[in-house]
Amino acid sequence: MTMHHPAMETGRRGRYVPNLWDVFAFILLFGSLILIVHGGRETLVPLGTLDTSPISLDPAMLPEYALRTTLRMLEAAVFSLIFTFAVGALAAKSRRAEMVIIPLLDILQSVPVLGFLSFTVVGFMALFPGRVLGAELAVIFAIFTAQVWNMTFSFYQSLKTVPADLDEAARAFRLSAWQRFWRLEVPFAMPGLIWNTMMSMSGSWFFLVASEAITVGNTTITLPGIGSYVALALDQRNLAAIGWAVLAMLATILIYDQLLFRPLVAWGDKFRVELTAGGTEPRSWLLDAIHRTRLSQTILAPAGAALMSASRQPLRVPALLSPRARKTWSEAWGSVWMDRAWLTLVIIASAYALWLIASFVATELAWRDVADVTSLGLLTTLRVIVTVLLSTIIWVPIGVWIGLRPRVAERVQPLAQFLAAFPANLIFPFAVVAIVRLNASPDIWLTPLMMLGTQWYILFNVIAGASTFPNDLKEAAATFRIHGWDWWWKVMLPGIFPYYVTGAITASGAAWNTSIVAEIANWGQTTLVAHGLGAYITQATDAGDYPRLVLGIAVMSLLVVLFNRLLWRPLYAFASRRMRLD
Repeated sequence: MTMHHPAMETGRRGRYVPNLWDVFAFILLFGSLILIVHGGRETLVPLGTLDTSPISLDPAMLPEYALRTTLRMLEAAVFSLIFTFAVGALAAKSRRAEMVIIPLLDILQSVPVLGFLSFTVVGFMALFPGRVLGAELAVIFAIFTAQVWNMTFSFYQSLKTVPADLDEAARAFRLSAWQRFWRLEVPFAMPGLIWNTMMSMSGSWFFLVASEAITVGNTTITLPGIGSYVALALDQRNLAAIGWAVLAMLATILIYDQLLFRPLVAWGDKFRVELTAGGTEPRSWLLDAIHRTRLSQTILAPAGAALMSASRQPLRVPALLSPRARKTWSEAWGSVWMDRAWLTLVIIASAYALWLIASFVATELAWRDVADVTSLGLLTTLRVIVTVLLSTIIWVPIGVWIGLRPRVAERVQPLAQFLAAFPANLIFPFAVVAIVRLNASPDIWLTPLMMLGTQWYILFNVIAGASTFPNDLKEAAATFRIHGWDWWWKVMLPGIFPYYVTGAITASGAAWNTSIVAEIANWGQTTLVAHGLGAYITQATDAGDYPRLVLGIAVMSLLVVLFNRLLWRPLYAFASRRMRLD
């Protein structure tokens, strides 16, 4: 006969009795659901309501605008994660897919947000004619393009640098590809992916003004949000409204940092690769509160167990061929001739795409226009190089210092997100006034504005690399008395190098993208234009001149691919081959 102690029965019943932490979790959860439903309901109204309820600079409207903007960014982040897991994994695991995906990502991350909007606004609106939902999807897609490339490169870099001993252990335990992905590769990539998701969210704030308030030819879209609020404030030269917008941005970032990213950073810390006990762990008051709940944990336990069980299932592709036939197919698929056939197919597809672009551009433009745009592209290339170099010199030491101190990282995290989210447009009034009064050259002094959208990619990736640097290696360096420059060159820089290369690649892509904002500065009736490809694309977009827009984007994409092929990709391969923490 089995005996049940009264204390055991009381303990089991106690799990189903809510405590104060359960009440807090209930309020937080249902409050969030109410806000999501309210924001989602606004997307189903007729398109004409955008005209009957125009953007207002009343500060009382900012909470509503902040909600709409945050929901768009979160929805874009979800789609970005799905894309990251699918495309990043495919590029890391298939050499042939990598040949296509990585150059394509190089091109796509360089295409300005305005470039995507120019060709997608009409299409999305046609899906839901007469409804705000079509315009919402267009803006969400634009924000998606501002987030996804950074996250995908981060995940790809992590999968390419999984320590060999961990990979060998997974194979020794005969884990299937599905199990290895969810139990080894995703956990190993998680710390860096969380920091890059934060960076992507902040980076999407940078382009909200271009996303929520944009004119493409005869099509004008102005959706309620902080971005459109800022655009109207800039147009009316309303400094008070700009100040209210900055405060709303800061409050919004602090809220979702505390409710989303701080818990994720604390949770992701358990995936660090360690051989010895770690130092101070990052903490989250929200995560601690969830751990103290009773009923909430009991309700959520089945869902967590189901997800854990799904990740442990030894899923494999059904064997449709005999072992001998599979071996023959594997040898044929991996042959040199198949590689050559694939490369030939890629070259043909690329040549056809170039021919289509050239045919479209040639309808209105001549070779002289191509030469002029190329020279503008070289000027912007110089600005990109200067921007990335300055960002590297400034932020690599600071990022290492922050990443090695979890407590400091906790305090700096929301500040870094706010600074990364700060739109360059809000600096324009001061930049324009200073340049005009000093009679300075816009070609030189508009360049620092590009750093506002560039430097944070390097900072966030370096912080991610330093925060995941194994404590056993730090202790070994201390034991062998490695200090000063030797510590930087032999210990820390090799350890963070893969993360830095990822940050530098995405930073250079962001610099190209930021050029469309930074090479033209407006304040009231005063407009400053720097000679460059970004200004050219912006002017072509405003005029609805699609041949010039396509030419500008094509030249920018070509320059980015060449830049990455000649510099960043060799460094990426070097990081994957020589800088792995095995």
